[in-house]
Amino acid sequence: MADVPNNNAAAGAGPRRLFHYNAGFLTQRRVRRILQLAGYQPTLGKPGPDDLVGVWGHSRYASRGEAVARATGAALVRVEDAFLRSLYPGRSGDAPIGLIIDHAGMHFNPSHPSDLERLLRDDPLDDAALLGRARGAIARLQEAHLTKYCAVDPAAALPDPGYVLVIDQTRGDASVTHGMADANSFKEMLFHARDEHPGARIVIKTHPETAAGHRAGYFGPDDLDARTTLLADPVSPWALLEGAVAVYTVSSQMGFEAIMAGHRPRVFGRPFYAGWDLTEDLHAVLRRNRSLTRAQLFAGAMILYPVWYDPFDDCLCELERAIDTLDAQARAWREDRHGWVAQGMRLWKRGAIQVFFGAAKGVRFADTPAKARDLAAKSRARRMVWAAQADANDDALRVEDGFLRSRGLGAKLVPPLSLVCDDLGIYYDPSQASRLERLIAARADLRPDQDNRARALIRRITDKGLSKYNLGGHAPDLPGGRQILVPGQVEDDASIRLGSGKVSTNRALLQAARAANPDAVILYKPHPDVEAGLRPGNIAPIDLVGLADRVLDLTDPAAVLPHVDEVWTMTSLLGFEALMRGVPVVTLGAPFYAGWGLTRHLGPALPRRTARPTLESLVHATLIDYPRYRDPVTGQPCPVEVIVTRLEHGRLPAPGVPLRLLSKLQGVFASQAYLWRR
Repeated sequence: MADVPNNNAAAGAGPRRLFHYNAGFLTQRRVRRILQLAGYQPTLGKPGPDDLVGVWGHSRYASRGEAVARATGAALVRVEDAFLRSLYPGRSGDAPIGLIIDHAGMHFNPSHPSDLERLLRDDPLDDAALLGRARGAIARLQEAHLTKYCAVDPAAALPDPGYVLVIDQTRGDASVTHGMADANSFKEMLFHARDEHPGARIVIKTHPETAAGHRAGYFGPDDLDARTTLLADPVSPWALLEGAVAVYTVSSQMGFEAIMAGHRPRVFGRPFYAGWDLTEDLHAVLRRNRSLTRAQLFAGAMILYPVWYDPFDDCLCELERAIDTLDAQARAWREDRHGWVAQGMRLWKRGAIQVFFGAAKGVRFADTPAKARDLAAKSRARRMVWAAQADANDDALRVEDGFLRSRGLGAKLVPPLSLVCDDLGIYYDPSQASRLERLIAARADLRPDQDNRARALIRRITDKGLSKYNLGGHAPDLPGGRQILVPGQVEDDASIRLGSGKVSTNRALLQAARAANPDAVILYKPHPDVEAGLRPGNIAPIDLVGLADRVLDLTDPAAVLPHVDEVWTMTSLLGFEALMRGVPVVTLGAPFYAGWGLTRHLGPALPRRTARPTLESLVHATLIDYPRYRDPVTGQPCPVEVIVTRLEHGRLPAPGVPLRLLSKLQGVFASQAYLWRR
């Protein structure tokens, strides 16, 4: 990947030995791995003059390494967490997603220039693509409410807008003590905030580690008055900044985020972001006499300076991939942290539900809605229900398989790689708005970074022939002429019951396609579950005469799509997969992708769908925003691109022995499938 990293020690040679005298370099596997990938070899012993000595920032143990470096002539390298780190602070055990590796100093120590200061001072920072990436990443951090420690709640209650925000820090933090500030700096900051905004409400934001009881802050109850309050709740910094009329900071990273949010903060220390004509500084850093834009500052501090790590592919990566990773983790934490009660879940689904939603707090299962409500009422847990089991008036969150589901059929009990969670309805029921419908409308106008991500995803999916079930196979030899693919469906499927119009059977669909296209070559692809004898929807061969020119039994429909001219469908996901491949689609039902101007819609009216998204908008909402994905290799929440990689390379664990046996049993008793499919 392009910008990995600009301070790489390898520089075309072998890894350089990095001697260290801090136990953290031994015990923190992620830190060691990132250093190794960046071209360093963490080592114990005595260095030579051509070696390096690594220390953790300006921690209390750094003096050991500093002394060794002076005595041996080895160059000193300071290592720190990057500005986007993890869900929780390091003391919780969370591993960092990136590191700062600085050969000149440390960004929070202005006594001499760091690599970051030199970069911001000397690099042109004028590459249009780089600045475009910076603007896109800023927008993503704001939208996803990502910050250094991402365990924040965007929905938490905030003060009414119009307050002056004063940012506290942990007492004795290195960015304070080495940033030429002290306790008096915080007293002075609060005095100025009150003096410069007479009558305004003052909100002091407590540092997360202070709120957790780990480290004291500089402000406490004695600093409050009638118009000054402390805010210790884990609110989103981006949401908090949105309601502020002014921001005051000593050296907090939140001051950097304030700049990105459009503020010009008052700064009472000498942090890395001060001195570039983006802040009001009490103390000048005379070396910094250049004016930067927000995008330039961000590009230097977040794209070019840190080293970012991809835990799924175990490699260095660009900032965007790190954002993808933390976005997936933060979403899972925010949705799951109070726990779930799952009602009416079949036994074979419970394992997947538990691993998807139970990492923060185990999922509890209840057989009836009444029991589920009772369990949820006794805690802060939310309720979920498999979408097909939900009553119309049930306010439980609906869960359903995702659109890149597995390699193999769900009806054969292959565990899912993705699940969709809908707090409004469910995507296949057009009678009410779903969360997916709202997302598609909201994504009608994509930012350039979002458009690029969706295009790249479409390209990978189509180049590798991926689909919902990824059954594999090649397209058979097809007869000449205009080819129309008609995908069969499971006729008792909820998407048919709720989203079809006058055409609600596979035979009626074929009749409609043939009537409108009497001279076309009609290719009928039965649904895989129907072919496997697990679900209803089979059409007898005699009933296909005159309707289908070829029946594509046991064929991967994704392999056929590039060879057809059009797809006719009721509500099949194959219509969406066809759109991604540039194949025109005619819809006779009301699938989620119909009614937006991307299909020829002959089905029921869809008056709510007035937006006109692009294909990229549809794909971004459907495959990036809506589902939750779980990496089957690491077991962690992940972005969609990880699932695409796993499907590409086949790194998918097989179902366990109990599920394989259950799958065989349900095949034997397929005629009674209704007993477990409901």
